[in-house]
Amino acid sequence: MTRFFERAKNEVRIVVSADTDFGTLLALRREREPSVVIFRQERGRHPERQSALLVANLPALSSALQLGCIAVVEDARIRVRSLPIGDE
Repeated sequence: MTRFFERAKNEVRIVVSADTDFGTLLALRREREPSVVIFRQERGRHPERQSALLVANLPALSSALQLGCIAVVEDARIRVRSLPIGDE
């Protein structure tokens, strides 16, 4: 998993996943990059719905994603936590 995060960081990418473990693993690394968007939805996870939700909210998330964050996208809300976790 370390190589995965290193590659995303080196290529200036944002990780998008429905696996909540990505947020935990990134927090344990105590680094600012890469940012992660995690989808936590109770109902069916349809790629079209998730991509539309991401695109619709990208303008509001872009600054935080560029600075380094974990963004959790749920059915009714979006939570953003700055990276690195624990340095507040």
